[in-house]
Amino acid sequence: MRSRMASVVRRTGAATSSLQSPLSAPAVVSRCLVHCDDLLQQQRFYGSAVTNEEAYSRVEKSHATWPRQLNTPLSELDPEIWDIIEKEKNRQWKGLELIPSENFTSLSVMEAVGSVMTNKYSEGYPGARYYGGNDLGHSIFVRSLREWLRVSFPQAAVLEHMEEISASRVFEAVALLVLRGDLVEFGYFVNVQSLSGSPANFQVYTALLKPHDRIMALDLPHGGHLSHGYQTDTKKISATSIFFETMPYRLDEQTGYIDYDQMEKSAVLFRPKLIVAGASAYSRNIDYERMRKVADKHKAVLLADMAHISGLVSAGVVPSPFEYSDIVMTTTHKSLRGPRGAMIFFRKGVKGVDKNGKEIKYDFEEKINFSVFPGLQGGPHNHTIAGLAVALKQCATPEYKAYQKQVVENCARFAKALIARGYDLVSGGTDNHLVLVDLKKKGVDGSRAERVMELAHIAANKNTVPGDVSAMVPGGIRMGKPVIFYSLHWRKQVT
Repeated sequence: MRSRMASVVRRTGAATSSLQSPLSAPAVVSRCLVHCDDLLQQQRFYGSAVTNEEAYSRVEKSHATWPRQLNTPLSELDPEIWDIIEKEKNRQWKGLELIPSENFTSLSVMEAVGSVMTNKYSEGYPGARYYGGNDLGHSIFVRSLREWLRVSFPQAAVLEHMEEISASRVFEAVALLVLRGDLVEFGYFVNVQSLSGSPANFQVYTALLKPHDRIMALDLPHGGHLSHGYQTDTKKISATSIFFETMPYRLDEQTGYIDYDQMEKSAVLFRPKLIVAGASAYSRNIDYERMRKVADKHKAVLLADMAHISGLVSAGVVPSPFEYSDIVMTTTHKSLRGPRGAMIFFRKGVKGVDKNGKEIKYDFEEKINFSVFPGLQGGPHNHTIAGLAVALKQCATPEYKAYQKQVVENCARFAKALIARGYDLVSGGTDNHLVLVDLKKKGVDGSRAERVMELAHIAANKNTVPGDVSAMVPGGIRMGKPVIFYSLHWRKQVT
């Protein structure tokens, strides 16, 4: 195959030099087809006898040295980067990975992410692209180069289908939720182009809110996420707090659970336009029904950020936010076990009726899609969307559900073991894939604990706990179970 491609380079390179004067489009296509015929004749003549090295040598006689570089493996082309990757692979393999926002994705996902899908631009949406070569109609596996030219680069045509597949598999995966139905039951649709979780949240904000509209979300030191808004007494840290007005709700510091009563009181005073139901370091299930009632009382949008728990949600082992939310955002690389990306689910269809009996419809679709592109992004990462489609297919398997069930069980055992050894857990335990340990009574901060664990080849992360004032020297450490499941001995040791 490489020798064939090298021959293509040589022949088309000659064609380029002979096309210096302007030619009409039919003339250019005609020239290409002639060279395609020459190529096919050469292939029949040489058969499989031509080696890659021979093909490179022929091309290099014409001073075209780049084909060899394009086909040189990383270990030869850039041994320094290859060595760093190998060392990281070794670290992941030999150490204990306890960071709850990380996971080991599958070989099949990595194959998709490392595929030729990375080469193609696809600005826009299915059926409305700003680039050619995204039209589905012919197979990428068309062998004849003549036919390949005539159908206008069908290798890119797969991209349109790939994004549609990914979106449809989202529906398949979410059909496995505790909702016991599919997204149509609650009128959800999805955008799979967002590049990561923080940009996805900001895309929702800018789609549905005006500058300086009000957002309520869980406070960062109490387990919230930076993209939900955060500011100190002297500085607005998150861009969310710069462009919008943010008010945190917090945990009850006695119980470690979200203080829904106080949140409801704060909402009466603050009158938010949007409420975020989600966290980055909260080990308990969220009461989405209660938050829906608060949102309805103030005619606010309810955004569920399930970035950490979407894998658990898809397997039905924790409560789902879909029944009660207007928008659901998730990253795809944490418990979901896919590539590094994000999805935005939004309701579509009839929301209710007005006093005259006229239907009121959700207006999220156009606003959110426009905010993603062209508002805040250019072309989507097609290789990521391909990897996401693969990961979502895995969500529909019994093996995946068994994995997620075991993650939750492992974490519950881990929490009990820590408590038995005298450690304080925020909320006193866990319902999901993570635990948050308060180290203050142990006389050590999370930063030092993280470093000592790292020296022992255990990866965890320092994390704020209620009462902290510094994110760099916090009082807690956050640990999770999505990755450690893969250590075959862990199921015995965790008990």
